[in-house]
Amino acid sequence: MPTSASSLFSAYASFAATAMLIRSMANELIPPPLRSSLHSLIRYLFAPLSSNLTIIIDENTSTGMTRNQVYDAAQLYLSTKINARTKCIRVCKTQRDKSLTVSIDKGEEIADSFDNVTLRWKFVFIERQDQNPRQNSRQSEKRSFYLTFNKKFKDKVLDSYLPHVLHRADEIRNDQRVLKLYNRHCPYGSDGSGGGRSWGSINLEHPATFETLAMDPSMKKAIIADLDRFVRRKEFYKKVGKAWKRGYLLYGPPGTGKSSLIAAMANYLKFDIYDLELTTIFSNADLRKVLLSTTNRSILVIEDIDCSMDMKDRQHAKSMGKQILSLDKYQQPDLPSNSKLTLSGLLNSIDGLWSNCGDERIIVFTTNHKDKLDPALLRPGRMDVHINLSYCSGHGFKLLASNYLGLHETCQNPLYDEVHSLIETTQITPAEVAEELMKDDDANVALEGLAGFLKRKRIEENQIKDEGVDDQTVHEAKKSRSNADLSKIAKMLEELQEKE
Repeated sequence: MPTSASSLFSAYASFAATAMLIRSMANELIPPPLRSSLHSLIRYLFAPLSSNLTIIIDENTSTGMTRNQVYDAAQLYLSTKINARTKCIRVCKTQRDKSLTVSIDKGEEIADSFDNVTLRWKFVFIERQDQNPRQNSRQSEKRSFYLTFNKKFKDKVLDSYLPHVLHRADEIRNDQRVLKLYNRHCPYGSDGSGGGRSWGSINLEHPATFETLAMDPSMKKAIIADLDRFVRRKEFYKKVGKAWKRGYLLYGPPGTGKSSLIAAMANYLKFDIYDLELTTIFSNADLRKVLLSTTNRSILVIEDIDCSMDMKDRQHAKSMGKQILSLDKYQQPDLPSNSKLTLSGLLNSIDGLWSNCGDERIIVFTTNHKDKLDPALLRPGRMDVHINLSYCSGHGFKLLASNYLGLHETCQNPLYDEVHSLIETTQITPAEVAEELMKDDDANVALEGLAGFLKRKRIEENQIKDEGVDDQTVHEAKKSRSNADLSKIAKMLEELQEKE
């Protein structure tokens, strides 16, 4: 018996030594690509004997020209599955990233479970030595994820698990991505995103949120509820046959927070913003082309719609512009005299057949004078929600005082109560209040300055009322100052024509 055990051990040692010698010779003589092919062939031949199935997810598609979306999604998804058993990870961060990017290193394995199915991921790479007589040798890697599971769950993995990985990766991207502000006059972004060459972009770093807006709380809740309802009703819009879009009209005096509200909406929804200036559009076809180049999940902003597109007397404005163009170039006003953009063209682009070329979009119009807009623009389907951003209220002051000075309504400060009472009876915009609060770091000094400013405004308002002048007349008076030179020029033209 000892003799036979000794013989078996001797035979095993001889076999092991021979196997190690053959393996060493194979590593030296057989190129890595051929070794990989032999390994794949052996695994293929013996696969029927195994109860497991392995799905290989390569970094690039079969053509090698485009990225494999499943690979990218798996890379993001697995970064959330790293645990204490993971031995090696990679960490990086670019200027555009909000936080560190963590990924597993080559050779690492991660276990996952889905609907009572156990799965195992492995990050695999194959090093290849490409020899080129005209160039230096270079190392390249073929990266892949190997997903192994029991083969009886193949349909569940393909039909449910991998779509789950793709969906989860989209959610992670939305949380990590940097919002963009697009404009036709911005330099084109290096990331190549957002509508090709029609738009340039910069990072949207506006810090406004619904928590920081000096608005009525009930209005905030209504806007947030409307946005939430909009983004979750994709199937509803499809069922009723409507384009998946929503139109907002923000109106009110300058400085009441219209731009801040737009930024807060973008930050809340994680939507990019496209800032469209209608004065740069010269035809209906040009407008359609620009709108089609915007992306889904975005907010299209058309500010000061009443100023950028006057539809009431365009023929007169056009002829007037042609006359003024004959004057000295330094006296020319900024009038788009060659524009062929029409109201019907704008309406068809935002609420006609062309409006269906895109999903999950919000269109925001702003104006200081709602009464000047054409009724065709105001109806539902174009401007679905009308939001009046008026003067600062007592609640708005409390929020601004908390944000700028760290004061709360429970503070024992007589100036705080005085300012609160003055704001309730004085027409002052949130922007004016914020500017006064920023003038000094000392809360008492800032509040004293704001109280004096409010008292002066109240005196001015009382004088206007005593003289019988309404707000519209005051606005027209201010506007007439900016148009004084234009009126003089028009009068000069008329006198010249009479002399001729």
